[in-house]
Order: sequence, then structure tokens, then C-alpha cells
Amino acid sequence: MPKIVDHDARREEIAQALWRVVRRDGIRAASVRTIAAEAGWSAGAVRYYFPDQEGLLKFAMDLVARRVGERIHALTARGGTKGSATAVALRYLEEVLPLDAERMAEFDVWLAFTAQALAESGAGALQANIESVNDGLRDLCAELVNALSAADALRDGLDLKLEIERLHALVDGLALHAAVQPGRTTPTRARRLLRLHIDSLLTQKPLQTKDFSPSAR
Repeated sequence: MPKIVDHDARREEIAQALWRVVRRDGIRAASVRTIAAEAGWSAGAVRYYFPDQEGLLKFAMDLVARRVGERIHALTARGGTKGSATAVALRYLEEVLPLDAERMAEFDVWLAFTAQALAESGAGALQANIESVNDGLRDLCAELVNALSAADALRDGLDLKLEIERLHALVDGLALHAAVQPGRTTPTRARRLLRLHIDSLLTQKPLQTKDFSPSAR
């Protein structure tokens, strides 16, 4: 029987090799030759799946966003919306923070791609991907804040648009601090700062579990 090749898995394997090269040597070192060597493939095999570097970089960046989305959907599927308003919000927000080795790898790559897009005027495809990831994070923050509001969990007088922007900025800042100064912004500290922020938005009225159910992207 002919061998069945999982082409999607091979594309991901190449993208993960690119991640390792970028994290170790920087994005400028991510040539077809170095990525092929990292993956243990020939350069021709890499070009079969990605004829140009731009396509490979785009796929590798898309993979970051896809993995985050898959974790959020999985969280919802296994009952992530159950519990107090603070607990639920924290569960979802923690999925986008670099609090373990897997998420740190994703954020390191995202950060490298962001720097590349800002440094090079011709990096339009990378810039579009970065904007898409940022939009996805903002949408998650909006869903959480709006779900809290719909559940009548927020303090009176809050500007929801402003609170969405504040939460987005806090998550972005914590992610950067955790990546740049992991000894200072530890996972425990990041979770505590997130909890303090969420708690500061809430009314003291008890909430029922069924009242709070953000939708996952």
C-alpha cells in the first residue's frame, strides 16, 4: 500500500523547526537551509511545502494564533465557563499568557515576528498577521468584559470600551514582562495581578455559575 503522508503535520513540523531557529538564533537566521537542517530535511523538501520564505513565515505565525484558539476552544469544551466570574475570566486570559514552556515558545516567536515587521517596511504579510493576533486578543478581552456586564457582575459606572482596552493593555504588558523578565514576572505574580484587576471591576453581589459564560473564538 502507498504510504499515507500527513501534509498538514509536515507543515507544522517545518514551522516548529522555524520556531526553534528563531528562538535560538533570531529571525534573520531563519533561511530555508537553516530550517531544513533544524528539521532534519533537505532544502528541497522544505521548498516543496513552502516555495518561498514569506509563505513559511506566514504559516508559522498563523500556527501561533491557531494554537491559542485551539486551547481556548478546548477550555470551553471541558467546562471552562463553570465557577466564579473571576475564576472563569482568569482561565481564559491565562491561555494567552506565556506561563509555561509551550506558551513561552509561542510568545517568543510572536515577539520576534513583531520586531521584524516593525523593522522592515516590506514586511506587509507579517504585519497583517500580527494585527490579526492583536485583534483576536482584543476580541477575547471584549467577550470577557461583555460577558461580565451581561451577568450583572461589573461595578456600576464602568465604561466598557475603556475597560476592554485596559484589560487588553494589561494582558499585553504582563506577557511582555513575563518574557523579558521571567524571574520578576513569574506565573504566580502574573496570575495575581490579573486576579487583582478582574476583582477590581466586580460588584460584590454573589454570582451564579450559569450567569457568566463567555463565548470562545
